[in-house]
Amino acid sequence: MTTIASGTDTLTRDALTVLQPGFPGTTAPDWLLRRLGEGLASVGLFGRNIASPQQLASLTAQLRAERDDVLVAIDEEGGDVTRLEVRTGSSFPGNHALGAVDDVSLTLEVAAELGRRLAECGVNLNWAPSADVNSNPANPVIGVRSFGADPGLVARHTAAYVTGLQSAGVAACTKHFPGHGDTAVDSHHALPRIDADPAVLTERELTPFRAAIAAGTRAVMSAHILVPALDPARPATLSPRILTTLLREELGYDGLIVTDGMEMQAVAATYGIERGSVLAVAAGADAICVGGGLADDETVRRLRDALVTAVRTGELPEQRLADAARRVRALARWTASRSTAAAGPDEGTARAGRGAGRADVGLIAARRALRLTGDDVFTPLTEAPYVAALTPVANIAVGDETPWGVAAELGRLLPGTETGSFAGADAGHAALVAAGERRIVAVVRDEHRHPWMTTALDTLLTARPDTVVVEMGVPQAPPRGALHIATHGAARVCGRAAAEVIAAGTHA
Repeated sequence: MTTIASGTDTLTRDALTVLQPGFPGTTAPDWLLRRLGEGLASVGLFGRNIASPQQLASLTAQLRAERDDVLVAIDEEGGDVTRLEVRTGSSFPGNHALGAVDDVSLTLEVAAELGRRLAECGVNLNWAPSADVNSNPANPVIGVRSFGADPGLVARHTAAYVTGLQSAGVAACTKHFPGHGDTAVDSHHALPRIDADPAVLTERELTPFRAAIAAGTRAVMSAHILVPALDPARPATLSPRILTTLLREELGYDGLIVTDGMEMQAVAATYGIERGSVLAVAAGADAICVGGGLADDETVRRLRDALVTAVRTGELPEQRLADAARRVRALARWTASRSTAAAGPDEGTARAGRGAGRADVGLIAARRALRLTGDDVFTPLTEAPYVAALTPVANIAVGDETPWGVAAELGRLLPGTETGSFAGADAGHAALVAAGERRIVAVVRDEHRHPWMTTALDTLLTARPDTVVVEMGVPQAPPRGALHIATHGAARVCGRAAAEVIAAGTHA
């Protein structure tokens, strides 16, 4: 590809404006600051960029010193997918826990508090919420990131989340359009396919997105999925039928359309990121998200040049690129117009916290999301147990940096608690040996998706029927154990809520 000379011409600036790249490190590199001066309008933050709230605030201030209306985006869903608290676990339960409670005022309150914390750090665009209807229990990448399997429930909580987040001045980016819930493949690795007919898609997948649009979501993220009933040839991110005909024209959405990460294999393996980016903008996308794995100036230059060349050769209409850049700048103006100390929820929203301070709303929600099954009278543990974490491979969206489980929280309540991580065919026997005579607390994540996990629990419960089981994924398997606690997510606050029941018998 011919290198396009850096400059300030409108075409080159527009090509930079539609990019939403990541970068390495906890301070902005010189190349990124230079690109902001040349027209780049957005950056994406990941766990690698964040060490503390204070450091994050300094980083976003550094970016704004170069461009005061820069869009600073983050993938902060709360729950299992957290970047603000990537090394400690989230202070907020995720969508599945909120859906289990099914109190839209609580969902709004949680989203507003999360938005307040993001705004306080200078983040103004959140790649959340997930509006996917988790209709396929085998889904390897959505799961607890979804509010649930019922389209109506997902729709009302998606709308509440959008409203709460944006009340704090942080733009919501509802994802993954047209719906990633009925997939059995992770689009980070390959191209998923949904074979539902149009009527099912309309009533199931699209219902939450209609609710998000009605709630005023400022952005929508496309999914790298093939939906033959809508477009048999191209994944949604690259499909004019899905992004322009369906989302723009039929659903009447006029906000920003952001792609999911273009380096994900569902697109990159077939099209490459340069051609994929050109096709995405041509299809109707306005912002190209790239940087989860690719985060350097060379990537930005290659994508900029690909877009400019596509316009010059007639493959990409110049007006389409200009329109995409216009929408990016419009969202940047909206966020810049909102004070970082944006007005919080009104009095009605505040009452959703049931009298508690807003900072505690995450723990309140996690406690309310617990579902307990077992003996009518459970005697709380008074001696330090052994926590056997039956640990599956984490999906890329969640990552393996973020701790999960109940061991840390139980250790605070019952000092001397020990723990180990187990996986595979011999996990149950290995856990029994490691536990010795201690009472066992077995922690699982999506038992229904992992036959080895079911086998391990069989082994543990046969030998030690007083074992407590904590399910921190989607609770599809039959509950068992002396006490079975479904937390509906693996956030730190979910672990704390479960530990309170195990050690103190309290359940709010």
